[in-house]
Amino acid sequence: MTVAGYLAVDSGGSGLRVAVGVPGRAPSAQRETREPVRTGARGIDPAHLMSQLTPLARELAAEAGVDELGTAVVGAAGFATLGDALRAELPDALARALGVRRVALAADAVTAYAGALGSRPGAVLAAGTGLIAIGTDLTGWRRADGWGHLLGDCGGGAWIGRAGLEAALRAHDGRAGGSAALLRCAEEQFGPVRQLPGLLYPRTDRAAVLASFAPRVADRSADDPVAAEILRAAARHMADSAAAVCPVDGTPEVAVTGGLSKIGDPLLVPLREELARRLPHARQVPPEGDPLHGAVRIAAELATGRLTLPGEPTMLHVTAATRKRTDKSGRIPLTCTLPEQDHPGNQ
Repeated sequence: MTVAGYLAVDSGGSGLRVAVGVPGRAPSAQRETREPVRTGARGIDPAHLMSQLTPLARELAAEAGVDELGTAVVGAAGFATLGDALRAELPDALARALGVRRVALAADAVTAYAGALGSRPGAVLAAGTGLIAIGTDLTGWRRADGWGHLLGDCGGGAWIGRAGLEAALRAHDGRAGGSAALLRCAEEQFGPVRQLPGLLYPRTDRAAVLASFAPRVADRSADDPVAAEILRAAARHMADSAAAVCPVDGTPEVAVTGGLSKIGDPLLVPLREELARRLPHARQVPPEGDPLHGAVRIAAELATGRLTLPGEPTMLHVTAATRKRTDKSGRIPLTCTLPEQDHPGNQ
């Protein structure tokens, strides 16, 4: 008896997280890589993604006892703006290498949404180094912010860290709005603050460096009013983004996911208050899972014909491969010739 399974992928800034399983069961095999997928002139590089994914998927399929990977879901950071090459090439590449017949390509915000809320209407704040809000009434997607640390990501980890370091520099200069407590924290973490511009500006990972200071802001918020106000301002920005995308009808759910929630009550308490004020009709709930969990959910629903999340080319693009493959592995089917079948939302 042939065991048909799915492949779920979360492609982010630290590499790939991959799961293989059978619909109706929890994923039975998971693995991750440490190398992020390259981005070039054509956007996210499908060949580089496949070079990492193919051997991993075959190993996981064998480990899980899955004979064919009929469905694949790839959630990718940057897909909304850098996903043209993935849409053009990845479905057929997955068919040739792994025999995949149905493919869903998604923005990582969509897999974060699916992981947190499943297929229910609402809004999700994905808050880590950056910040993006995504919402749906199940007829279409809305997103807010996610513009990066130079233009937005307001309330995210880099935003909080930058505001904390600004307060430290104000204290160093003797300007109003400074925090002596945050100045001490900054010097403990980075050394003399006069050196901060030289440390930060040349770095390509400056957003992550800024975000590394956010926990120090939270640590000082109990006894430093400047630090506490930074977190309250972050909460207001986050609630602004959630309000921009949350459905206005019914009783939608709102969840916060991502690493920034590890800061805990210093941020989450004012955020809950702001969300209740801005979205009194919504119900705040804890996230049920992370983006890989969301990719698994989408894969299981796609494989069984129960996917109800709306399709949009730059958010959730569902299609079927059309090309044959000639793999000799013996476990994954050698052909896949379904006609293209875009998700109804893509029509």
